[in-house]
Amino acid sequence: MLYRVIRRTLSATLSTHRQTAYNNQDTPFDFTEANYKEVDSILAKYPPQYKRSAMINLLYLAQKQCNGWVPLAAMNKISKILEVSEMDVYEVASFFTMFNREPVGKYHLQVCGTTPCMVRGAREIIKTIENECHILKNQTSKDGLFTLTEVECLGACVNAPMIQVNGEEVYEDLTPETMKNLLDMWKAGKEPNVGPQNGRKNSEGPMGRTCLKCEPQAAQFRDFAKVKEDYANKKAEEAKKAEAKKAEEAKKAQEKK
Repeated sequence: MLYRVIRRTLSATLSTHRQTAYNNQDTPFDFTEANYKEVDSILAKYPPQYKRSAMINLLYLAQKQCNGWVPLAAMNKISKILEVSEMDVYEVASFFTMFNREPVGKYHLQVCGTTPCMVRGAREIIKTIENECHILKNQTSKDGLFTLTEVECLGACVNAPMIQVNGEEVYEDLTPETMKNLLDMWKAGKEPNVGPQNGRKNSEGPMGRTCLKCEPQAAQFRDFAKVKEDYANKKAEEAKKAEAKKAEEAKKAQEKK
């Protein structure tokens, strides 16, 4: 049996956004008065003929207004503001994982699962969230508080493992215990301190910022003069042994004669 494969672009196969009962063409959306001022401020940064360059900024603004996700109506509104096709906006929104096209919880927990965080315990952090919130990855808790997502590197490898919340705040140096404490605080309506959860500041080492408190220690470079001397001595010794071997062979050859 022969099969014919027809190659099409994404735009050709999906010319409209998938609609649902809560997210469709008739779902109302408009920017707030304050956000319209922000829209004007964003557009002012680009020449009129290049205002489509503001698309990502407007999508981010819409997502923030809609509590963490971008509904279809918001994308359509942005297409009108930028005078581009609706599909142009759909393609950008679906390409970047920072944009959520489905509703998320009040706290969108994005756990970094890339190698440094994975090695430092990201799997245990994910398991803690799953157990405490009774959800799996890409699910939202029944109370609407938490959505769990595993993402790629968030740029805080030195403080691994870490999570990003609502695309903005980061919580680092996590353990299952400190992750549970964070969840308990959010459940209680409290806002924990952002950043490292093990007491250190920023990315300082276990000895603190020693180089800012005292004279910096000399770098532990190798003594290259000594290295050169050792290398020369080694070569001289090898040459001496080679010469002795050559003399021994010549002596044996002379004795045979």
